[in-house]
Amino acid sequence: MGVFDTDGSDATGHEQVVFCQDRVSGLKAIIGIYSTALGPALGGTRFYPYESEDAALADVLKLSRGMAYKNALAGLDLGGGKAVIWGDPATVKSESLLRAYGRFVETLKGRYYTACDVGTYVPDMDVIARETRYVTGRSVEHGGAGDSSVLTAWGVFQGMRAAAEHTWGSPTLAGRTVGVAGLGKVGKYLVGHLIEDGATVVATDVNPAALEWARTTHPAVELVADNQALITADLDVYAPCALGGALNDDTVPVLRAKVVTGAANNQLAHPGIGKLLDDRGILYTPDYVVNAGGVIQVADEIEGFNFDRAKLRATAIFDTTRRILQLAGDEGVPPAVAADRLAERRMAEVGRLRSIYLR
Repeated sequence: MGVFDTDGSDATGHEQVVFCQDRVSGLKAIIGIYSTALGPALGGTRFYPYESEDAALADVLKLSRGMAYKNALAGLDLGGGKAVIWGDPATVKSESLLRAYGRFVETLKGRYYTACDVGTYVPDMDVIARETRYVTGRSVEHGGAGDSSVLTAWGVFQGMRAAAEHTWGSPTLAGRTVGVAGLGKVGKYLVGHLIEDGATVVATDVNPAALEWARTTHPAVELVADNQALITADLDVYAPCALGGALNDDTVPVLRAKVVTGAANNQLAHPGIGKLLDDRGILYTPDYVVNAGGVIQVADEIEGFNFDRAKLRATAIFDTTRRILQLAGDEGVPPAVAADRLAERRMAEVGRLRSIYLR
């Protein structure tokens, strides 16, 4: 897969794609900057054993574009970027590799801020920060926000409340059955919010430790064997909270839920899935809208982290989701299309102000 068409034109819309390699530490990374129209690009670093460099590149291009839209709709003065480190974090992650990566981030001189993602954690950000200033998602001990999953889950819950209001007339999950796929960083916090709100929760995870956590912490949660069992269960809401692509040509036709609201990135396997959901009468709240609480939390570090301020901003995901669902109904388009239009409008209207020269 190439970044440019054969005629040399940009085939992805990205401003910059940087390949990084340090042979001694084993670092192989790609940083993708989709847009800096609203400000420096912000997005996490995913550490994952991709099958090939092409697969790593495809992922970083898709994820960085998604971050631009997510940050725009979150009301942040930040553009969209993402990075991937190609490798198995369980075997190749090391201090020298993370610090080498930090030096590459520093070479971009603030065009890109990194944070946690799949395979990277708060302690990793502290190591990376020993080589670069442009890191968020740091530990509380180092003045950071700590675990961004806290407000990611809170934002997903707010988006789910807006979807419930749109579908059933009341902004609560009380009396509804919610299926949570993935009890990891975000899923476990989401389960807590749902139970507190009065929902019945059904869940699954591939990790036995996560299932044991659910049995111990929330014994009322019904655990099912796998995602197939979850999507075919009698649910009101399906919440994908693991890796992307959960909504595809195989799962959507058998999905019984009336609402899909989850934390996973890139839930739609391809753009046509949005219409398929719409045709089946399933309300989908775009993932990059409802899962923006985490990026709101880490972005708040840039001006000096204040949890109450960040939580207030994440709570506004309720209003943003409501606005998108209203726009989708008014314009007769799926919510994903309505969300894209709002994000693109903000990037264009605010981004153009950079053409006003400041001496």
